[in-house]
Amino acid sequence: MLDLLVWFFQHPKFPDSEQHAFGLTAEEFVWFGGYPGAITLREDEERWKSYVRDALLETSISKDILMLTRVDKPALMKRLFELGSAYSGQILSYTKIMGQLTEAGNTTTLANYLELLHDAGLLGGIEKYSPNMIRKRASSPKFQVHNTAILSVISSESLDTLLKNHEAWGRWVESAVGAHLINQAFKNKKLTIYYWREGNDEVDYVVVYNNRVIALEVKSGKTGKLSDLGAFHKKFKPEKSLLIGEAGIHWQEFLQTNVLDLF
Repeated sequence: MLDLLVWFFQHPKFPDSEQHAFGLTAEEFVWFGGYPGAITLREDEERWKSYVRDALLETSISKDILMLTRVDKPALMKRLFELGSAYSGQILSYTKIMGQLTEAGNTTTLANYLELLHDAGLLGGIEKYSPNMIRKRASSPKFQVHNTAILSVISSESLDTLLKNHEAWGRWVESAVGAHLINQAFKNKKLTIYYWREGNDEVDYVVVYNNRVIALEVKSGKTGKLSDLGAFHKKFKPEKSLLIGEAGIHWQEFLQTNVLDLF
């Protein structure tokens, strides 16, 4: 379910003073993820992490999944959640994930558990974009948390250390963009989110709505590589190819955008 602060940041018509009514900068929003019940603990990040992990995430898995659905290997599903969240924004095959799991399972079981986690609004698996439906289904998933607080909670970083590590911070920004996209697709079933990779070319997100296609590349630094977008455009002729970063749409602005407004 879309929480209050996420809703708040997705309504750009509010003036800046109202957007900061909760006392959060855009960077803090990415780190803390917008869970209103936990935000009062932000001055003590360890307490905040414990609250989100135990009171929110564990409770959501127990009540929204395990009490409503038969799960033969709950420990395997929880471990998949931890690993998939740690790899948010990254493409990883189920076979490679299985190599890091001690519980017995197979790729079909993992795919089913990932679907349950997605339906609970926790962790999704984005498919590779292809006009061929069979290739889509057979692709390795790009793991994507629904809320960047999940990524923060399982990390050893603090907000201060993260902001000093530009490469790591880029992962959080990309995951924030992905969370924004996946939550909007979660509400609007006509909106579908993919990634694309072929050889050395990769596009972070491909957004499809009523057969109209937009390619999105996220670059949190001052420069952005456009050749990947160019390769995708040459192959698929999308309606738009957009760079999210300082050379294009600023990520802070994008997090306030209704994705349908891009079309």
